[in-house]
Amino acid sequence: MKLGLLGGMFDPIHLGHLRAAEIAREGLGLDQVLFVPAGVPPHRPRPEASALDRFAMVALATAGRPAFVPSDVELGGEGPRYTVETVATLRERQPGAEIVLVVGSDNLPLIAEWREPERLLQMCSVAVVERPGGGPAAAGGIPAGRLHRVEGAALPIASRDLREAIRGGRSVRQLVPEAVADYIEKRSLYR
Repeated sequence: MKLGLLGGMFDPIHLGHLRAAEIAREGLGLDQVLFVPAGVPPHRPRPEASALDRFAMVALATAGRPAFVPSDVELGGEGPRYTVETVATLRERQPGAEIVLVVGSDNLPLIAEWREPERLLQMCSVAVVERPGGGPAAAGGIPAGRLHRVEGAALPIASRDLREAIRGGRSVRQLVPEAVADYIEKRSLYR
């Protein structure tokens, strides 16, 4: 099995995340893409929505797409969870799977600064989805055989812009799946 891993805050998940996953799935022939909401991020402020709300939004966004699977692997326990630990856990759970870490071009150069980057790159390869408006990202020291650049038209959407729009009373219905928009409204998130 060829398994993609798309991690992130998903605060909230949006169509750009889904498009990036589909680009990687199609471009690399992935059997599944796991969507892994971050628990306590080690390098960023805490997300605005709770872990439960973010996981629920991921589950709603991926429903009806058999190749997209929500995962709560990072949501248990105290303290930060690092990508290297997540990949190690997934390798234990699915020992025969080939794991491909899917990242946006903005995160590619940062991998060298992540916890245990050498160990991480021994356990998985990296697929980079280029962000709209940017040139090709530097490989960040990732060996050529471990890096896959996938072609496709990613969407220029950022979760922080969606949160600001919601706080400003503007609709985000054309930027997130309908079920996610309904969930945000019902739970009064990002107000």
